Amino acid sequence: MKITGEGKLLRIFLGESDRHHGRALYEVIVEKARSLGLAGATVIRGVEGYGARSRIHTAKILRLSEDLPVVVEIVDSEEKIRAALPEIDALIEAVGNGGLVTLEKAEIIKYTHGRPE
Repeated sequence: MKITGEGKLLRIFLGESDRHHGRALYEVIVEKARSLGLAGATVIRGVEGYGARSRIHTAKILRLSEDLPVVVEIVDSEEKIRAALPEIDALIEAVGNGGLVTLEKAEIIKYTHGRPE
């Protein structure tokens, strides 16, 4: 499979300590994206940030370093991203801590899957 052209970048902003049935929510989301056949997902751990409650989470303060900001980025076609959104949204809502989800236009330069053609 080869993907080029216009796609979408889905970004999900979470806390590192967010859990879904005892597992890290970001892990569950990546596994869900894979099972849905989305092109790719990456988890990025932040060193500092704040969310809806305006509480700073930083690696500088030991007691807060257990809940650093995490961003899950998922890239694919708009059609596949929009089809996956209800399932991903359900995972986030089940946790109850909230999260921020954004959707951006992304130009996909090249994506290949499997053996080179």
